[in-house]
Amino acid sequence: MTLAYDGQRMDLFGVRISGEGVFNTPSRDIEFLSVPGRNGDLSIDNGRYKNISITYPAFIKDGFPQKNRALVSFLASVKGYKRLEDDYNPDYYRMAVYQGGIDFATTPWNRGAKFDLVFNCKPQKYLKVGEQTHTITTSGVLFNPTRFNAKPLIKTGKGTITIGDYTITVANDCPVNEIYLDCDLMNAYNGTTNLNNYVSGTFPELVPGANAITGNFEIQPRWWTI
Repeated sequence: MTLAYDGQRMDLFGVRISGEGVFNTPSRDIEFLSVPGRNGDLSIDNGRYKNISITYPAFIKDGFPQKNRALVSFLASVKGYKRLEDDYNPDYYRMAVYQGGIDFATTPWNRGAKFDLVFNCKPQKYLKVGEQTHTITTSGVLFNPTRFNAKPLIKTGKGTITIGDYTITVANDCPVNEIYLDCDLMNAYNGTTNLNNYVSGTFPELVPGANAITGNFEIQPRWWTI
């Protein structure tokens, strides 16, 4: 088995992995408050999941010195959250940061080595099918196959679009005809131009199940689960 990080397959460095930890799930961000004189604790749900550390036990069978240098150089050069995929979850991907630092247990004469690759991942497991773009011309229905609200990426023009109970409008005096609405970042833009001042309403979310849609736009739903 292998994995890919930021589009780079690890097997090109001679790395093979096992996947004991890839099925772990993130914890919900819940605080517990003790109240004097009251049995039990109060729970405060912060409405989010925490990051999760994913560890891949890995090995390089031979040619370790050369392959190790190439692997470490690549991992050290990647900055910020990047796409992480593995063969154990072929229909999903994560957004991950490589935490750095590797302790190698080498075989005789340093031919090969065993080690762990540790990534700090956002809690979401994104469905690859959620990257598909859907074109809406007047109205339609988009079905969310997960139990979690998805925050899509929308490309639209001037006017109003409605998704379920959410409505958002791009003003007619917007200086461009193509506007991107990133509902996760709550940001309206075109290239490097910020267009938030031309947008009113609420950035839509796609609730589990059927979502009625009206408008003329393209939408990438970004389905996710844990």
